[in-house]
Amino acid sequence: MKLVDAHCHLEPKDYADVAPVLERARAAGLVHAVLVGQFHGPGDWGHALEVAARHPDFLSPTLGIHPHEAARATEADFEMLERTCARPELRAVGEAGLDYYYDHSPREIQATVFRRQCALAKRLSKPLVVHVRDAHDDCEAALAAEDVTSGVIHCFTGDTAAARKYLDRGFFLSLSGVVTYKKTEALQDAVRFAPLERLMVETDSPYLAPVPHRGRKNEPAHVLETAKKVAELKGVSLEEVARVTTANAARLFNLTLA
Repeated sequence: MKLVDAHCHLEPKDYADVAPVLERARAAGLVHAVLVGQFHGPGDWGHALEVAARHPDFLSPTLGIHPHEAARATEADFEMLERTCARPELRAVGEAGLDYYYDHSPREIQATVFRRQCALAKRLSKPLVVHVRDAHDDCEAALAAEDVTSGVIHCFTGDTAAARKYLDRGFFLSLSGVVTYKKTEALQDAVRFAPLERLMVETDSPYLAPVPHRGRKNEPAHVLETAKKVAELKGVSLEEVARVTTANAARLFNLTLA
C-alpha cells in the first residue's frame, strides 16, 4: 500500500528534526508528501524549499501567499513568487485563496492576491493549491473568472453543493483529518458524493490531526487515519483508497513515485 500526503507543512519551528517524522511516514505507508511553502511576511517565505531540497525523493514543494498574509505582500514578493514557482521542482502555486472565517486580511485584498495567483498558475501551467473557508461562492467565482481548471481544494470542508462546483471546474478535493471528526455530516456526505478518482488525502501538518490523534501535533504518518475514514465513507477498501488517491496526487503534481 502506498499513500501520498497531498498537503503538509514541516517548518523547523514545529519539527526541529524532520528525519524521524519522515521515517514514521514511510513506516505508515507513505511514499511522498507535498510540502506547502507559505509567505510569512515581506521577504520571508519560511523553510519549505530548503527542507524539500534535503529530501527530494520524498518531498515536493509548492509556494504561495495565504489569504491570512495577503495584505502584507509587496510587489517584490510577487516577483519572488513568480521566479520561484517557475522552477521545475516547484509542483504548484499556493496555497492561495480566501478565508472569511478569520478575515486576517481585508476581503478585497484577499481577492486581488488570490486572483493574481490564479493567473500565475495559468501562466506557468501549474496546478493551484486553494485554501477556502466560509467563502466557497466567491472562491468558485474567482476560479471561473480566471478560468483555472487545474488544482486542488486543500482541506476541503464544504458540502455536496460546493463539492459539485469544484468538481465541475476540474478540481480535486483533498481531505484532511477534519473528515474524522464528529458533527461533520455535510462534509462526509460530500465525500460519499465525490468520485474517488477526484479525491486526495492530506494532513495539513502540524494542524488538524485526525482521530485518534486529535489534539496533538499532526504529522504526515497520520494521513493513514484519514484514508481509513474515506474508505469507510466510500465503502471500499483502504488499499483502493490508497491506490487511487496516490495516483491522483501523482497526476496533478507530476510526481515521480518510488
